[in-house]
Amino acid sequence: MTFGQKLIWRLEALAYDLLSLILKLFPFKAISAFGGWLLRIIGPLSSKHHIAKTSMSIAFPDKSEAELKTLLRQQWDNIGRTFAEFPVTHRVKAYEGNQVTIKGLDIFKANAPAIIVTGHFANWEIMAAVLTQSGLPVRITYRKINNPYIDARVRKQREKYGTKFLIQKSTHKGGRELLEALKNNESVALLNDQKFNSGISVPFFGKDAMTAQGATRLALKTGRSLLPMAVSREKSYFIVTFYKPLQLENSGNREADVLAGVKQVSEFIENRIKENPAQWFWVHRRWPKKHYQSL
Repeated sequence: MTFGQKLIWRLEALAYDLLSLILKLFPFKAISAFGGWLLRIIGPLSSKHHIAKTSMSIAFPDKSEAELKTLLRQQWDNIGRTFAEFPVTHRVKAYEGNQVTIKGLDIFKANAPAIIVTGHFANWEIMAAVLTQSGLPVRITYRKINNPYIDARVRKQREKYGTKFLIQKSTHKGGRELLEALKNNESVALLNDQKFNSGISVPFFGKDAMTAQGATRLALKTGRSLLPMAVSREKSYFIVTFYKPLQLENSGNREADVLAGVKQVSEFIENRIKENPAQWFWVHRRWPKKHYQSL
């Protein structure tokens, strides 16, 4: 690590600390609204706007420019709210009050320990809060942030609302920890909606996209339920839903069964996006680069 890189990381961490300190002075509802307002203004000016617009055009080719413009504005509102809400997520008591409505909790309890698959819907941290505040043991996977100082702060913040057992994604050690957790009757939760270069290609909104296969392989290997989960929002209120387990094939041809399972996961993600098009993380390049260069 060079001195310059270390200095940049520390300055970024300082900015994160100052913003978090300011936000903590206000009610959750006001913080959420402010974040949405701010990103509706600055989001369209960023380089990520092109990615979001291209991604939406891929997923919804029949939508007009006016419809896409409305969706883009709404998705920036959602991203702004999500990022602003993060420093105060520990205020959310998933099983108290009316800020979070939980549907299908009986499905989770009946299938635990399970392999929970979901995506970057609405505020995905709320799903983690629901899982870790459920009273059932759950380990959440995460992708380490490049800036180690911010990574440490994010991990600490997640611990405040109950997420203490994090497993780093896409590592051999992480894979072993997932198996160990399931053997110890702990559920594990994975985000399964982003591009994964070493995954397998399956259709996503009609175009092939590289998709992680870890959750499906884990379910086939252990026999544990592959349990879909999602969250949607209405401003600063949330609905978290557990769905019935995906029915995986066990034909004896493992690779064919994995492919069929990954397709089911991808279809689940796609269907949830269709229900709430503006509440997915569109600024991620989900499809191959060629699609973003041609539009």
